[in-house]
Amino acid sequence: MSLARHRYPTFSHGVHPPTFKADTAALPIRQFPFAPVLVIPLSQHIGNPSVPVVREGQEVVRGQLLARADGFVSVAQHASASGVVSRIGLVPSIAGRMVRGIYLKTWPGSSQEVAEGEALRLENASPEDIVTAIQNAGIVGLGGAAFPTHVKLKPPDGKTIDTLMLNGVECEPYLTTDHRVMLEQASDVYLGIRYLLKATGAKRAIVGVESNKLDAANRLRAAAPPDLPVSVEVVEVKYPQGAEKMLITALTGREVPSGALPAELGIVVVNVATAAEIGRLLPHGRGIQERVVTITGPAIRRKGNYRIPIGTPLRFALEQAGVGGEVSRVFLGGPMMGQALSSLDIPITKGTSGFVAFTSRETGVERREYPCIRCGYCVDACPIHLNPAELGLLAKNQDYERMAAELHLMDCFECGSCSYVCPAHIPLVQRFRTAKAAVRKAERAS
Repeated sequence: MSLARHRYPTFSHGVHPPTFKADTAALPIRQFPFAPVLVIPLSQHIGNPSVPVVREGQEVVRGQLLARADGFVSVAQHASASGVVSRIGLVPSIAGRMVRGIYLKTWPGSSQEVAEGEALRLENASPEDIVTAIQNAGIVGLGGAAFPTHVKLKPPDGKTIDTLMLNGVECEPYLTTDHRVMLEQASDVYLGIRYLLKATGAKRAIVGVESNKLDAANRLRAAAPPDLPVSVEVVEVKYPQGAEKMLITALTGREVPSGALPAELGIVVVNVATAAEIGRLLPHGRGIQERVVTITGPAIRRKGNYRIPIGTPLRFALEQAGVGGEVSRVFLGGPMMGQALSSLDIPITKGTSGFVAFTSRETGVERREYPCIRCGYCVDACPIHLNPAELGLLAKNQDYERMAAELHLMDCFECGSCSYVCPAHIPLVQRFRTAKAAVRKAERAS
């Protein structure tokens, strides 16, 4: 008797890269030690950098406010450990340029404890109170985008939110942070959902989980409070299933219009780890000083999921995790949408969901680029139905204006599916990033 394979909802197109999650998926979250010096950028989020409220030489305690938000599209920063503010100046960043930040020299005996702040009681809080508390806690999207969460909770004028969608898909290869959070912090997730429902006015919540994390889906279903209007839905394992537009299509059958936000459909999408932090921090009046990070890859000895203080230098994290061979390349955020690092001196920030270290055995072969053969693989892979081949040709000729005006360049969210399937090894995503930067620069100049 043949058994039909269960079909889970998904979107059209996309790719199926190996997941490489087995090494860390079953490893519980462990606490990470403090580095001797923490490097805390004032711009760990989309929007205005935070403004320091401490001075050089000042002693601070773990969880203390270091920098306040500068306007609505900005968030606060907090001390990840107790110590002394040794310097306020330029710090290295993933973007390859120096940005303003705070160097915090940690006390050798610094405790992992965080002082209680002013608790935000859910039953007494207004939607505005919750939005403000999330901003003051410094919470941003922990899935990688680092968009200030409180901004998402204020829909445009005339738009009403009816559905809160939690993204627990985690489709990026190697990464298992969201998986472990769902297994170990289900109560935090659901308390976070309560805050988010009240803040947005949404009447229901949906948690989307890929079918390779059925244990997490079952754990969330078993822990679901009976009075909470929430459902846990399983979707197909496919990349980039975790992109919010793809998840919305998979779970509702609806598409977010070109150039629009999910709020256009009455939906707000929040990463599941972000919801867990809201549920973990707001009842205690604390700010975010650490996050769960997957450290993995062929070059790592002690792979795992670690709760790491914000500002921990990557070099220190690699030393603690143990390097089993010569590290030739490190990807921050995973190999599909992450970035290969040129320096190990950059710190772990709120948007760092994981990093993957490779040896020369995996990365030593340089792939030669060939001319496009018009095979159409990239067109079949693109989840938003663009024409990457045509865009790539225009990008090579620096015809950026036509890319944006005629071929919807700005709808590309740089998932890397086109580059992954290209038999000619054309670096399509890199060219699209360059083109988008040129378009934005031209728009600012006009």
